[in-house]
Amino acid sequence: MLIDAQKSRLLVVDLQTKLMPFIHDHQTLLDNCLNIINVATSIGVPVIASEQYPKGLGPTVDSIRSLIPDDGMMEKEYFSCVSDDGCRATLQDKNFSQVVVIGTESHVCVMQTALELKAAGLEVFLVENCVGSRDPHNKHLAIERMRQAGIIIVSREMVAFEWLRKANTPIFRQISKSYIV
Repeated sequence: MLIDAQKSRLLVVDLQTKLMPFIHDHQTLLDNCLNIINVATSIGVPVIASEQYPKGLGPTVDSIRSLIPDDGMMEKEYFSCVSDDGCRATLQDKNFSQVVVIGTESHVCVMQTALELKAAGLEVFLVENCVGSRDPHNKHLAIERMRQAGIIIVSREMVAFEWLRKANTPIFRQISKSYIV
């Protein structure tokens, strides 16, 4: 199955200021996340984001937060977005059968969210180069577990090209010049 821009949303999980400095290769992760968020926004794919206990972990990183509409922000206390009442209401929008997931930490909030989204009957795509953990080994284990559970592992370029579907269009030219490297 391909990722369909009309059926999908981009879920940004917990890219927060106090956590990011401890994430392995965090600057590359942030650059990749900014890239895919910009692609989604350019194509018209809705972007929503969660914040895990922002009083403790701080708000979403400014460069990411500036790209997310206010009504797309969800505060949570559960590790999984699906377990949290406020997030669950947003995620249960029947207009979207696919969720593309990025964020931190791969083996905690990202994995628990992805597994519960899958269990809820959604098609879940995890963007491997847009997720991170403090320890790369935990990221690796989480990706393997999600793959075994039927979550589809993709790259940010795979997502971009599947959302675009066609070359030689104005939006393809814009995105290929600005975001596909």
